[in-house]
Formats: sequence, C-alpha cells, structure tokens
Amino acid sequence: MRSVTVYCSSSPAIEPAFAKTARLVGRELARRDLRLVYGGGSSGLMGEVAEACREEGGRILGVITSPLAELEVAFEGCDDLVVVESMRERKRIMVEEGDGFLVLPGGLGTYEEFFETLVGRVLAEHDKPIGVLNDHGYFDPMVSMIEHGIEHRFIRPAAADLVAVDSDPLALIDAILSDEGHGHDQSDLIPPLSRPQE
Repeated sequence: MRSVTVYCSSSPAIEPAFAKTARLVGRELARRDLRLVYGGGSSGLMGEVAEACREEGGRILGVITSPLAELEVAFEGCDDLVVVESMRERKRIMVEEGDGFLVLPGGLGTYEEFFETLVGRVLAEHDKPIGVLNDHGYFDPMVSMIEHGIEHRFIRPAAADLVAVDSDPLALIDAILSDEGHGHDQSDLIPPLSRPQE
C-alpha cells in the first residue's frame, strides 16, 4: 500500500479531542511512508491531518473543488493539489488515488464518501480496504444503523466484514494494511434478483 485516502470534516467548529486524533493519523501515515490523499482543505480535521503529515515529512495529494478551494482555503502544503469543478470528480479521484481508506469523524460529506466507497466495494468496483476511526464513539450511531439494517435483512451480514472499525488509530491503520482486499464471495454481499416466495 502506497497511499491512503482520508475522509473527514473540514469544519473548524470541532472539539479539540477530535483534532488531536486527526493529527496522530497524519503523523502516522507519514511515518509509515503512506501518501495522504484527502480533500485538500486547511480547516477542521482536514487541516489537522494534512499539517501533521507535512510536519512529519509526509507526502500529500489534495483534491478539492474550485468553490471549496476559496471557501475552505486549500492547504498550501500539498505536494500536489488537484482542483476540479464537481464533487463527483473529486470523489472519483480520491477513490482512484487511494489504496485504502480511513474515515474520521465528519458530517454529511464524510458520510456520503464513506457509503459510496463501501457500496463500491460491495459491488466489486474496487477491492480496497476501508477503516472507520470511531474516535470517542462518534460513529456508534452509524455502526448501530448498519447492524439494524442487517437485523432487518436490508444489508447482507458480509457487508459489515468489509469495514474495520476501531477507536485506536494505530490498530486501525494496521488493520487496513493487513487487509488483502479480496476473498469475499459476491453472492454473500448482493441478494439474488428473485421474487420472495409467498
């Protein structure tokens, strides 16, 4: 694995505890010689991850839309900053450039990126590992929602096996590095297209 795509919040109105963990992630990626691929912003957890990665000598690819580059102020410490016109293009590049994914606390955009990436793996559009950093229990409700979907048979149980969830950043990075990204039978993930028996 050479690059890790990080999804996280760009909001500056976050609790300091989340920022501390984000900085740890940025430093650790640099120490393991893993290029950071992220949303290109300089504020919120995005900025914390990127600044910590840069301070540790890490490599950074930022991908941001032109409106957000002005609104969030693009991070000037990126080795490469790609400015695109749409969120669809931004997400496509971030998926293509990452060899694995880390999801840190964030809002609607982070949830969207996570679920789109997870569905892409369910549908075998990619076989890259996905890790969710459940920092201070932030993602507890999301994990419960997925379990709720499994309980009611809207989500196949095997889909949950495609995501590593941990509150320890170092353990989570270890988990995605050890995930080969394959070995899941698609029939376990996607229900057959047949009518239910009456």
